[in-house]
Amino acid sequence: MDFLQKLEKAITKNDSLVCVGLDPDTDKISEGYKSKDKPLFEFNKSIIDATRGSVCAYKPNSAFYEAGGAGGIQELKDTCDYIKNTCPEIPIILDYKRGDIGNTNAKYAQFAFEYLRADAVTLQPYQGGKALDAFYGYKDKGLFIWAKASNEDSGEFQNLEMEGRPLYEHVAKAFVGKWNENGNIMFVAGATYPQELKRIREIAGDDTPILVPGIGAQGGDLETMLKAGLNSQGKGLIINSSRGIIYGKDPAKAAEELKNQINTSSQ
Repeated sequence: MDFLQKLEKAITKNDSLVCVGLDPDTDKISEGYKSKDKPLFEFNKSIIDATRGSVCAYKPNSAFYEAGGAGGIQELKDTCDYIKNTCPEIPIILDYKRGDIGNTNAKYAQFAFEYLRADAVTLQPYQGGKALDAFYGYKDKGLFIWAKASNEDSGEFQNLEMEGRPLYEHVAKAFVGKWNENGNIMFVAGATYPQELKRIREIAGDDTPILVPGIGAQGGDLETMLKAGLNSQGKGLIINSSRGIIYGKDPAKAAEELKNQINTSSQ
């Protein structure tokens, strides 16, 4: 089963477009977890167990684990294995943001897809589409290209005008066309920039999922984002929430409430 099939099944099974970002910060998790041998993994287990019926994907951000060195990488591996073993129907999107060339990308891809067994990754386009050849070889995996980030100064480069269009549009057009031979190219577009999200949807078409960070702590408006990004079937978005769910008093309730908000607003 490829990523798109797995994602669609998870969306249908849980009636959800919610993605939970597994970004545990050792400074923010409770003391009860800090005292454990694998604090990040134990924290993640509790979040996964609480939310698995309300989400369409999990998105661990590798930076939160790499910061812990070898032990942190092991906790990332343990987290991915736990998802694979307990709720294998839910895809894992590794928030990786990698982008290099040649053999370097081959090793990045090997780590993500063969060691961690992630179903999809986020990638940077700045080095050009050809440079991502090593990722294209994994035809059953999802490749999310960062087109428009959610941070407030993302427009410094991404909105630069080139030949009458902003750079992010050139990126979207190139990857949805020239580099999408396997049909597994998708995009990242922040909820904080609904007009850009709308344009990326227009370029990508109905069948391309868009991963959307930026609601909640970053201030993106849910209803505006849905209006801009949903496809003609009222789907096509993977709406990420990290801090708003994993640090909530009741993560299960927070995930279910977000799911219901999205479903109500998208009808």
